[in-house]
Amino acid sequence: MSDQDRYARRGVSADKTEVHQAIQHLDKGLFPNAFCKVLPDMVGKDADYCNIMHADTAGTKTSLAYLYWKETGDLSVWKGVIQDAIVMNIDDMGCVGCIDDILLSSTIGRNSRHIPGEVLTELIRGTSAFIEQMKDHGINIHLTGGETADVGDIVRTLDVGFTTFARLPRTKVVVNNIQPGQVILGLSSSGQAIYEDEYNGGMGSNGLTSARHDLFHADYGEKYPESCDPDLPADVKYVGPYHLQDSVDIPGGKTTMGKLVLSPTRSYLPLLPPMLEHHANQIHGIIHCSGGAQTKVLKFVKDVKIIKDQLFTPPPLFQLIREATGTPYKEMYKVFNMGHRMELYIDPDAADSLIQIASEFGVEAQVIGRVESGSPAELELVAADGDTIHYKQ
Repeated sequence: MSDQDRYARRGVSADKTEVHQAIQHLDKGLFPNAFCKVLPDMVGKDADYCNIMHADTAGTKTSLAYLYWKETGDLSVWKGVIQDAIVMNIDDMGCVGCIDDILLSSTIGRNSRHIPGEVLTELIRGTSAFIEQMKDHGINIHLTGGETADVGDIVRTLDVGFTTFARLPRTKVVVNNIQPGQVILGLSSSGQAIYEDEYNGGMGSNGLTSARHDLFHADYGEKYPESCDPDLPADVKYVGPYHLQDSVDIPGGKTTMGKLVLSPTRSYLPLLPPMLEHHANQIHGIIHCSGGAQTKVLKFVKDVKIIKDQLFTPPPLFQLIREATGTPYKEMYKVFNMGHRMELYIDPDAADSLIQIASEFGVEAQVIGRVESGSPAELELVAADGDTIHYKQ
C-alpha cells in the first residue's frame, strides 16, 4: 500500500487538492499572490487600508490530546490545543504583514458525553493565557467572544477553531514576489524559544492524522473508539509501536512520546515585528509551511526554481515517524514540516541580521536554499539522506 493510499483511506490529504480545486474560481482579493486573502477596507471605507479575515482549527490534534488527557488526567494539554488553533490563524496572517491588533473569536464544538465542563474551562483559560503571552511580546490580540456548541451527533470528541480579523494599511501588506537571486531563510520548528516553557518537538498542526495512527499503538483504538472514525480500516488505524508514556530522547534530555507529538504549534509572530521593521524592503515573501509542508511555496510562485539544499536536520520526532513507517522522504517533506515551519524569501545581504533577530527569541534560523530561474515552477529539495527530490507545481 502506497503512502498516498494510506492517507486517502484515512480521509486526509497532504496538499488539500480537492479543496484548492473547489475554490480556484473564487475572487482572490486585492493581492492575489498574498498568503492570505486581502480585502478592501469594509470597516473604515478607507482606500489606504485593507481587511484581513482568517479561520482555522487545531485539526485532528484534538484527538491525540483527548487520548493524552484520558490516560494521564492532565488538563494542561488543552492549553496546547488552544495555542495550535490560534497559531494556525495568526501565523498565516503574519505572512501578509499583519502582526498586531488582531480580533479573535472561537468556535468550539464538543461531544458532551466525552468532553466535560472542566475541559471547556481549561480551553477558555488557555485562550486568555496565550493572549497574555503574546501581549508580553508586543502582539495585541483581542478576544471578542465565540460559540461553544454541544454537537455530539457530528463531533466524536472535540473540535477547536478560531476566526481572526484585522485592519491594516495597504503599504504594510507583504505580497509574495519570489524571484531569482533571493535566498530562503528557514525558521526552526523545534527547540525552545524564549516564549516556550519546554522543548518543542516541532510537530505543528499538520500531519497529525498520519502521526497519530502511525506512531501509536492499537490499544488506543480499542480503549477509546471515540477517538477516531469507526469506519477506518484496521490496517491504517493505530498501527504504531508507541504508547503515550514511552520515554524518548530529545536534545538535552528525555520526554514522553505523547508530549513530544503534542508540542504546541510554535508561533513566529513575536519575531516578525522586528524583522519587518528593519528589513521590510528586503523581505519579498513569507510562507507558512502548513498544508503541503515544504511544497507549500509552489502555490505562490511562477517561472522560478525553488532549491532547498541546506535544510535543517529533521528533529527527533520526524526521524521517529520515518523509522516507524518507512515513509519515503518525498512524502515526508510533503506532509510534515521536517524542521522549519516558516520561511522568508529575502535579499542575501539581509540574512545575517534576520538570523540574529531570530536568535534573540531563541529560535534557530538558517539559509536553507535559494531561488533560481525555471519554467515551469518547480521545487528541488535535498532530503536528509542526501537524495535530491523534485516536486512540480
